[in-house]
Amino acid sequence: MIKVNVIRNGQKLETIKIKGHAMYDEYGKDIVCSSVSSITVTTVNALLSINEDFIRYEENSGCVTIDVITDDDICFKLLENMLMLFSELSEKYPKNIKIM
Repeated sequence: MIKVNVIRNGQKLETIKIKGHAMYDEYGKDIVCSSVSSITVTTVNALLSINEDFIRYEENSGCVTIDVITDDDICFKLLENMLMLFSELSEKYPKNIKIM
């Protein structure tokens, strides 16, 4: 299962950690993992292309950590959109992705 841990300070996003494998299908054929990867990479690339100081991004051993280092409205909206897309996935595939 993919677990998305969201850490907030009030309404402000501080950290998002995405870890695990959806186990919907075997590696390379898993549509849930593919969706999570696409959503994550698209969001991170958009944020970094607008302003490299919006986030700190790290990926190791199947875990992606996004630390928010600015209090910008565009950054907030893009990250909230990413979380909304994960939420929609978790509604369709509750055994494969969980938002905490």
